[in-house]
Amino acid sequence: MTPPSKDLPSYQDVGVHAVTGTSAVELPSALTCTGVSARRLKNGAFNGGVAAATSSEFFKSKSLWKPLAKKWDHRLSEESKARKASSLKGAAKYLATPGLISLGGGLPSSDYFPFEHIEIRVPTVGQFSEAETKLTGQNIKIGKHDVPEGKSAFDLAISLNYGQGTGSAQLLRFVTEHTEIVHNPPYQDWQCIIDVGSTSGLDMLYRIFCERGDHVISEEYTFATAVETAAPLGVKFLGVKIDSEGLIPEDLDQLLVNWDEKARGGRKPFVLYTVPSGQNPTGSTQGKVRREEIYKVAQKHDLLIIEDEPYYFLQMQPYTGPNAPPAPLPATHDEFLNSLVPSLLKMDVDGRVIRMDSFSKVISPGARIGWITASSQICERFVRHCEVSTQNPAGFSQVILHRLLDEHWGHTGYLDWLIFIRKEYTQRRDIILQACEKYLPKELASWTPPAAGMFHWIKIAVEKHPDFGKRKVVEIEDDVFQASVKECVLMSPGSWFAAEKEVEHTQLFFRATFAAAAGSDMTEAIRRFSIALKKVFKWEESN
Repeated sequence: MTPPSKDLPSYQDVGVHAVTGTSAVELPSALTCTGVSARRLKNGAFNGGVAAATSSEFFKSKSLWKPLAKKWDHRLSEESKARKASSLKGAAKYLATPGLISLGGGLPSSDYFPFEHIEIRVPTVGQFSEAETKLTGQNIKIGKHDVPEGKSAFDLAISLNYGQGTGSAQLLRFVTEHTEIVHNPPYQDWQCIIDVGSTSGLDMLYRIFCERGDHVISEEYTFATAVETAAPLGVKFLGVKIDSEGLIPEDLDQLLVNWDEKARGGRKPFVLYTVPSGQNPTGSTQGKVRREEIYKVAQKHDLLIIEDEPYYFLQMQPYTGPNAPPAPLPATHDEFLNSLVPSLLKMDVDGRVIRMDSFSKVISPGARIGWITASSQICERFVRHCEVSTQNPAGFSQVILHRLLDEHWGHTGYLDWLIFIRKEYTQRRDIILQACEKYLPKELASWTPPAAGMFHWIKIAVEKHPDFGKRKVVEIEDDVFQASVKECVLMSPGSWFAAEKEVEHTQLFFRATFAAAAGSDMTEAIRRFSIALKKVFKWEESN
């Protein structure tokens, strides 16, 4: 293969749609950033034009020694089975034909896109703070015709036109490589599909697998939007007991072993929705052994697992207490990756895990871009749904993220960024924990230091309320909530996150987030919450 021109950026000669190198080059491991770069160089010219048909198969390493995923025909809903391929989207595969003049599609000419270029200022690798970005950040100009001018693999003429339900080839390449570096799924036919965020992805997955009257299993306290997305579809949530490590596998097993269709009013559930790292709202993180145990229960009962992991890279350093020095950050990329709890996807030999990743918590929620990783069969059904609904993520978001992640930072720079935000979130977590230790009465409030995410889950000893047993727990909860608002602090009541809304609560929790407020504001907020809590419980320090 011709080596990259000294006058042109190297990305012109990397990428992977078609041309396979013939030289006997031994590539570094595909599970390293170096391995990805070497594989791109070997694979040849990138083909990612307007509405380019694409697949993760073009971008991942070949692993014929791995098993194929299970087939899930028996789990597909009637709605999903009825979906056919889009005839218009399918025709896009012919656009790459040399010399083809297309009069067949409805792709508008980029001549009429009123954007000649956009410009963004982004951090330089290793200088990630907002202050450093202002001083040393790089201005990146994204033009309309960067691809034919040899400036980039992606431009506005491509990104602002119609695309495929898979997402753009350019960004799909990056997330596929990233997924392999971090998770290396242990079966052959896995793929990634870019979506417009996890809520949209959840809606599609429910509709792919569930019928009205079905149940989805989750932690007993779970992401409220996951429950609210399912409700209009006639799908109910069932909560499984949790502890400091999240969902308890023995309770999950017993729920399924003892399932009575007649008493429950529905068939035995086969979809488990879980947030393993920094779970919303409890902040709990499933350890490696816990995840293995959950996976074994899933195999026993033939469950599909929706692994929703927006907080996976917000795993933090261990909490060392208010007076101890913080634990040192990982010094290398390998140390960082090895410090992460292995994902359910990483242990999925069956293709039963549907992993949902997102840039929402590590780059920007407003970008509205995430991706799923699942077996090729599930991804194909997902794309069929995308084609007639969301179609594809916004072109502006895709081209900006591609330029930042792929061509500016690269995989190594992105890992550096993830290590940076690990440090930042560890510091924020420590501030709110220290405030709780200082202000909250230990007899009324208790907690487990979160190991990941952006939420702190505080248990209130409701049995110590003067009216406990005389009033409902949710009434006492509302008293605390209203009193907190009067003290000018907003905390989220635990009942908002109950998987089963109709079940009467016997425990009292509040969720605090340490993601956004300044450190001094977080400390003041906890002080105000403590005042409200003491007022409602008529608590004196001498108690």
